[in-house]
Amino acid sequence: MNTFVIIPARFSSTRYPGKPLAKIKGREAILWTYMAGLAIPNVTEVLVATDSERIRTVVEAVGGRVVMTSDSCRNGTERVAQAAERIGAKADDIIINLQGDAPLTPPWFIEAIVAELSVNRLADMVTPVLRCDEDNYQRFVDDRKNGRVGATTAVFTKDRRALYFSKEVLPYLPNVAALKRTPVFHHVGVYGYRFQALEEYPNWEIGALEEAEQLEQLRFLESGRSVFVTEVADRGHQFWELNNPSDVQIIEEMIDVNSAYIDRKES
Repeated sequence: MNTFVIIPARFSSTRYPGKPLAKIKGREAILWTYMAGLAIPNVTEVLVATDSERIRTVVEAVGGRVVMTSDSCRNGTERVAQAAERIGAKADDIIINLQGDAPLTPPWFIEAIVAELSVNRLADMVTPVLRCDEDNYQRFVDDRKNGRVGATTAVFTKDRRALYFSKEVLPYLPNVAALKRTPVFHHVGVYGYRFQALEEYPNWEIGALEEAEQLEQLRFLESGRSVFVTEVADRGHQFWELNNPSDVQIIEEMIDVNSAYIDRKES
């Protein structure tokens, strides 16, 4: 069984055109994510799947492998499925979809996915969630109040089977103090699948929920497939996704904080 980390990257994003090439501390966002992929232990290969020659040029300039995919792919999961097929993935191989807009993803998030897929044969897909602290929760709420499409939240059963994912802040809380009794979970934009399930995905119908939310993982739920979440800890590592131009500054600040935390631990 192999484990492939595939990073889907599309230049012509509707909400944020050119997002993979947005500069974060002078380096393209896609390269930050590629470096995050290289930091994951025990994977067979890390590669970028794109339909953009501009992205290909940037990644190959640092020695990265790129698989060119069709511009007809409707989302990142379809792009990852196509790339996995083109590299000859086998039915039981684990395919990690590391989103190109998640450059702060630490390796233990992916390790948690692989561990869950290794023992949970019911899972067609596994994805991590982070319990929100007050600061992150407030950022989510502020984004929605100001009309920005921010991070995604997840709700799930006691045995961690996913019920729903939304760009709204779910569940509804009357105020931030309610977090103490009702947690809100930030869905981290990284997915793990066995190729056997992933290769079927492009043939499933796009449902009303996926179309409304523009969240690719909802196609699994709407198609009656089993999605499980695995709760991960931040371990002092700050995490945010590149959804809007205003997120660049947040991510740059978090890179500084994360680096300082590592330096403190090693000193």
